[in-house]
Amino acid sequence: MDFVSKNIWFILFVLWGLPLGYYRSKFRKIVYQTDSWTINIKPVFRKEIRALFGNIYPDNLKYKKFRNFYLFYLLIYVLLFIAYLIFDAKTEKMKKIDVGSQVPLFELKDQRGELFKIGEVLGKKNLVIYFYPKDDSPGCTKEACSFRDQFEVFADADAIIIGISAQSEESHFEFAEKYRLNYTLLSDTGNKVRKLFGVPSSFFGLIPGRVTYVVNKEGKIEYLFNSQIQAEKHVDEALRILQELR
Repeated sequence: MDFVSKNIWFILFVLWGLPLGYYRSKFRKIVYQTDSWTINIKPVFRKEIRALFGNIYPDNLKYKKFRNFYLFYLLIYVLLFIAYLIFDAKTEKMKKIDVGSQVPLFELKDQRGELFKIGEVLGKKNLVIYFYPKDDSPGCTKEACSFRDQFEVFADADAIIIGISAQSEESHFEFAEKYRLNYTLLSDTGNKVRKLFGVPSSFFGLIPGRVTYVVNKEGKIEYLFNSQIQAEKHVDEALRILQELR
């Protein structure tokens, strides 16, 4: 049940997409007058759209039948998507912390199995806390190595780097050893801290979000950068803000 509740929108899109795909396939074959399945993947849409919202075969009852079915399932699919966007926006607004918020207090194990308590560094250092999807994936590796390469620059800005993802301490240790990462990686196996920050997910909740928070010495969020694709830009943005704090 926990899996269903976490992935309800994805499940709805898949379940409703099955009959939608079936009726679209039937409809396309009628419109383009072919029995070949390859019509489903051909990038031709103009005639399909005219047939969907018009009546290009007024005497063909089969065409009208599948047009109506296709329209119905497409309409519900669009409504589901709109409902998802509204629900997701409301959820994010309710949960996520923003610029000016006090950073939440938390404790997690690092890659060496030692307990890291954020309360012990608050007020002493600026913090760069970055959430990433997964150890050793291409984008996360680029991001992690970029933070590694700029480690001294962050140190000069009186900041420490903290990477957080859901993998185990062992996975973090192997990741850090493989790429000689010289900063703290925290294991958030239950995604409790990710939820505490309200880090949004990407692609209908399938991929954990990639968000970086810059926290000043007063423990307040000074800046956040959210981008799944621009992994290395997280480093540049964090450094830019830290330079402004000086």
